[in-house]
Amino acid sequence: MRRIAVLPTLLTLGNGVCGFAAIAYASKINLDGSLATRDVNHYFVLSAGLILLAMIFDALDGTAARLTRSASEFGGQLDSLCDAISFGAAPAFLLLRMGQEWADRPVIAKMVAVIAALYLACAILRLARFNTENTPDPSSHKRFKGLPSPAAAGCLASLAVLRSEITASWTGLDESFLRSFVKFWAPAGALIVALLMVSRLSYPHFTRQLLRGRRNFRFVVQVVLVLAVVALAPDMAFFLFFWVYALNPVVRYLLHPRRQPVPTHSPTIE
Repeated sequence: MRRIAVLPTLLTLGNGVCGFAAIAYASKINLDGSLATRDVNHYFVLSAGLILLAMIFDALDGTAARLTRSASEFGGQLDSLCDAISFGAAPAFLLLRMGQEWADRPVIAKMVAVIAALYLACAILRLARFNTENTPDPSSHKRFKGLPSPAAAGCLASLAVLRSEITASWTGLDESFLRSFVKFWAPAGALIVALLMVSRLSYPHFTRQLLRGRRNFRFVVQVVLVLAVVALAPDMAFFLFFWVYALNPVVRYLLHPRRQPVPTHSPTIE
């Protein structure tokens, strides 16, 4: 076996460990009244935060591989295995925990379980397709074919944060309203992002665009606005960032179907 790049490998494994921890904390959530509301919110936010931390590890391992010139097929396969845990199994399990809100409607509760399984399946298919069509050189990744699995996971994790009393205190919105919104939107939204992961819509590599090269004035203004929203209402910004990223190509495609760039040879394009 060839030598393994230590730093990128450790960062990738950190991604997988965070996904496992997110599942462990989400398993403590019980909405039958046996847990205090404060504890439920704590576990929801902690599980979502660990998924977000997994995204940071996922971004750093690619950067480390590029800087150390150690990108390899082994690293790509390991990355996808850890992504399947953090951005496939963990968000799907988190959706099941949110689905407990439908305990009084068994049919809908079963539908949520089916959607969670579908989400997991689509995430795995998305990662497998990426592996078969992707080149190991991380410097070539500028656009994705289909919604990236970390962004899909972020969409579901943001809903777990949105339903908490923390968001209500930051935004001034009624806590019961936020919970009702998440209760109805979580299954529908999960189904949408699951299908977007296996779609052919083109998505930009946001972190790569942010960190590399010069950008125009409009891009700088957009970044400043995002940072302003994060400073004013971080919980709401978490929700808005991921869902706008996920749904923006859909809206653009519906308005201008012929203008949507669709990569034909790989999941990323120059």
